[in-house]
Amino acid sequence: MKSTLRRFVVNNRLLLAVVLIGLGIWVGMEVTWWIGWIPMLIAILMVVAHFMIGPMTLIQGYVENGDMEGAQKLLDKVKYPNLLYKPVRSSYYMLRANFSTMGEDLDKAEADLKKGLAAGMPEKEYEGTAYLQLGSIAYKKGNKKEAMENMRKAIKVGLPDEDSKATAYLQLSSLLLERRDFKSAKMYFAKAKACKATNEQIVSQVKEMAKYMARIPG
Repeated sequence: MKSTLRRFVVNNRLLLAVVLIGLGIWVGMEVTWWIGWIPMLIAILMVVAHFMIGPMTLIQGYVENGDMEGAQKLLDKVKYPNLLYKPVRSSYYMLRANFSTMGEDLDKAEADLKKGLAAGMPEKEYEGTAYLQLGSIAYKKGNKKEAMENMRKAIKVGLPDEDSKATAYLQLSSLLLERRDFKSAKMYFAKAKACKATNEQIVSQVKEMAKYMARIPG
């Protein structure tokens, strides 16, 4: 019941603000302005919340429930992202970048990640994740130099978990192998193994690369 009411309020802030302004004016004229200003103040706060927070408070619930379509629809309701409060704006662009990546729209994902970084990430781990994603996108687009720079930035800034760290180290190791810098490639691979990743895909990648590394002399 509470979540339904919350969704209704968030999705209809502007409409409710108009109703509250009307109510405030009526109460002020018919009763007293000492009471009439209260619904008008609430209306102003609703308008501010609509433009500075948007539906972002609801989106996390959709993502956690696996309703990506619902989350995407809420994101699309944000018409003026530049008006969002900075930490909220960075989260908005990060989410939009994730959806673009899933849809293989790498250019849009890259642009949104850069906008999110420009807005300022609320925590360093999110900044590191953004650089990790930028590195992966650059690698897919064939820009190996940019991929390496972003992977190194991700590690320097900090990543939220061992799986993410292992991904960055593996990517750097792979890039250095292409450059035939075997010593550095082995160093980053050792760091990837030390992360003890739990994600099945990453564990599989570590095992495959271990076979290749075993054939490299030195």
